[in-house]
Amino acid sequence: MDKDIIIIGGGASGLAAAISAKKTAPELNVTVLERCDRVGKKILATGNGRCNLSNRSISPENYHGSLDAAKLIRENSFGEELFRLMGIMTYADDRGRVYPHSESAATILNALRQRCEELGVEFLCGADYCVTGIAPRKNGASVKTPSGEFSCRGLIAAAGGYASPQHGTDGTVIKILRELGYKTAKICPAVAPLKTDQSLLKGLKGVRMKGRISAVSQGEILRTEEGEIQFTDSTVSGICVFNLAYLYQQYEGRLTLRADLLPEMDKRQLTDYLFSMRKRKGSFPLEELVTGLFAKNPSVYLVKRAMGRPMTEKISTVTDSEIRSLAALIKAAEFPVTGCAPWQSAQATCGGIHGSCVDGELRSRLHRAVFFCGEVLDVVGDCGGYNLQWAWSSGEAAGRSCALQVKEGR
Repeated sequence: MDKDIIIIGGGASGLAAAISAKKTAPELNVTVLERCDRVGKKILATGNGRCNLSNRSISPENYHGSLDAAKLIRENSFGEELFRLMGIMTYADDRGRVYPHSESAATILNALRQRCEELGVEFLCGADYCVTGIAPRKNGASVKTPSGEFSCRGLIAAAGGYASPQHGTDGTVIKILRELGYKTAKICPAVAPLKTDQSLLKGLKGVRMKGRISAVSQGEILRTEEGEIQFTDSTVSGICVFNLAYLYQQYEGRLTLRADLLPEMDKRQLTDYLFSMRKRKGSFPLEELVTGLFAKNPSVYLVKRAMGRPMTEKISTVTDSEIRSLAALIKAAEFPVTGCAPWQSAQATCGGIHGSCVDGELRSRLHRAVFFCGEVLDVVGDCGGYNLQWAWSSGEAAGRSCALQVKEGR
């Protein structure tokens, strides 16, 4: 079963690579091997089903890993404009996040499938085409599957990482590549909730609060995000937390989340407010002390955590030091990070094939017929369309480079 180009994985980067390869060299046959029954299953889950396909504000600060993702994206334009040429109207929200006008991820996937069909890309889908082995050769590679062995002159690994295994990406191909000698950066969930001491979350389950949250290690603030902070019985979540999750890779065991739950007031203003509430609400129970600032559940939680007293006691009994402790907690509530949420809850993979293993065209430095794109590489973007844009752009680069190499017989 000889092919010109085989692409392992029919997700966002794999489809972009297929389109790019066929546009570059229409005479080559391009085959996508996809373990799911159809290509693009994970695309349907992006942006809560709306498909946040890109962001209009791309900078190096939005990407993390051992490759210069922002540079590659600048050099490869697959994204909003190309979707417009496919007939997809788009719009951006006030944070630059780009969505299809239909607000349906199916619109994007249908456009990609139709474009692939138009160009003559071959899809082989299902468990029979799950890749179980890769054997690079001097002038190509062979790929093992339950249905047989495929040989090709160019191979593109676009199989994703470990995140969201329910959509077909479980890290199998990364494991195979490791066995072939490829170096990987430390792998952990990203764009995901972070775990903390469950005793610190008692009373916060289901609470959502707008605030400012920082990742801190040994007193150093590493990064700060603003937005809605969400709590479960074991994790701290929300987009602002998702954008800090990649730091767990480097600071495991030394990372703390510090939440400012009232950023619109400084500590002195808040302290003065609490003193005035003690005077005004003195006859009320403690649980009412900050109900003018927060909903009931977080109000009770904060007073309990700061003072450790029964909520039935009177506000008038609160001491000056307790008021200062409560103000300090509201402005800097700390949650030591004990781990990441499981892969099923992660939107992306932190870590992957290290940047030292590829050249500027995403060609392998170990095996010249092998190329990489998307989440299989050591790149993770912030939440907000950055990871899909990396998938489109890296797929475009790998597809073009692979097709040119095969076409020219290099």
